[in-house]
Amino acid sequence: MRDRIQEALKRSKADYTEIRIEEKETTRVVFRGKDLEVANANIDKGGIVRSLIKNKGWGVVSFNNLDDLFTKVDQAYQCAQVGSAPEPIELASVEPVEKITTVEMKRDFRDIPLAEKKALAERYNQVVLSHSRKIVDTQAVYSDIFTHLILANSEGTYIEQEKPSVVVGTTAIARDGENVQQAHDSLATTQGYEYVLDKDELARKTAQKAVELLDAQSIKAGQYTVVADQMLAGVFIHEAFGHLSEADFVYENPKAREMMTMGRRFGKGLLNVYDDGSIPNLRGTTLYDDEGTPARRNWLIQDGELVGRLHSRQTAAKMGEKASGNARAINYRFAPIVRMTNTAIDNGATSFEVMIKDIELGVYACEAYGGQTQLENFSFSSGYAYMIRDGKIAEMVKDVILAGNLFATLENIDAIGNDFKWLNTGGGCGKGNQFPLPVGMGAPHIRIQNVVIGGE
Repeated sequence: MRDRIQEALKRSKADYTEIRIEEKETTRVVFRGKDLEVANANIDKGGIVRSLIKNKGWGVVSFNNLDDLFTKVDQAYQCAQVGSAPEPIELASVEPVEKITTVEMKRDFRDIPLAEKKALAERYNQVVLSHSRKIVDTQAVYSDIFTHLILANSEGTYIEQEKPSVVVGTTAIARDGENVQQAHDSLATTQGYEYVLDKDELARKTAQKAVELLDAQSIKAGQYTVVADQMLAGVFIHEAFGHLSEADFVYENPKAREMMTMGRRFGKGLLNVYDDGSIPNLRGTTLYDDEGTPARRNWLIQDGELVGRLHSRQTAAKMGEKASGNARAINYRFAPIVRMTNTAIDNGATSFEVMIKDIELGVYACEAYGGQTQLENFSFSSGYAYMIRDGKIAEMVKDVILAGNLFATLENIDAIGNDFKWLNTGGGCGKGNQFPLPVGMGAPHIRIQNVVIGGE
């Protein structure tokens, strides 16, 4: 295969050409209620060619038949020929790489029979179902993916990477009359099958949380001091700030360019944020992105000031900066675009106990059910929350929706915890019709003053 790829690249007439080949083995098992909803295993194989003619544009061809790469390369060139780029397209310089990497798993999930994976999901589903008579519906999911990637380009890069991923997750829906609540949790890793064994406690806590929420009162709307747990803080920095750091969005949006000016203060001096695709065993980790740029730590905010952003080779050249290793695609059917890898708020110095001790009336918001962002404005729903009264965690509350302006919220972060953790959860990020892309998020607890919370 390598010889065919390199020969096809040599024949290209374009200014730049790359070929990405992907083979993906997947298994997915889903129980809903008492019923098995999905149990399947698939193999998907295909490729994509991207050719660039600088004064015209990109030509892109995706395919499943790998036999005639020469024709696919020529087709991509012909597609580029009909383009009409408003300005010449340049690519930031990246040193060519020749690298073949493999992974080893203690228990390779590809060797585990589908029946055993089904039994594992069924077991976790039963833990949720049997927790309480108030549990009226459930979902339990097991999934694994093993991807073998080949990337080569006309500059001399040839990379092979293996990427495993395995996920288990449970959802519980509880009902008491007209009151319906739900809870969800999941675990994901790039390690082996052994990582998702013996997770009955995860399933039990999911069910317990859904039942507890039935007795929680809705929070009274108002302005509060909020302490966000690691998951909510991680989701917040990914959604509200991370996407604004993706340079394709910044370059194409005049309002975003105005907001994301290097050196702009984005918070107090204690705030530090980075994106890093090189950390082992995280969901967003990739040794090289889908253009062959090595992953690295990219600081976005340091000491409260904007110091960096995330790039593909094309956006880096447009903005006179370095490629950051953030050109990513969900599979061979798509060209890479600028995406996050593992995005995090760096660890701070404040303990959780110190963080809450001076709060007379506040909210401890935990987990996240997603939300919406529009430029600098956001709203997020926490999975559940507790009131903070006189420096202590008090009763559980629900329907906690946090809303505000990103810049004001970052400025109002006045304490960052010393309890950083990465969120080993499933799911993924969506952008440009590419979903779900595996990403990592991490944070310690953070305290935010003057947060507007919707509720009763």
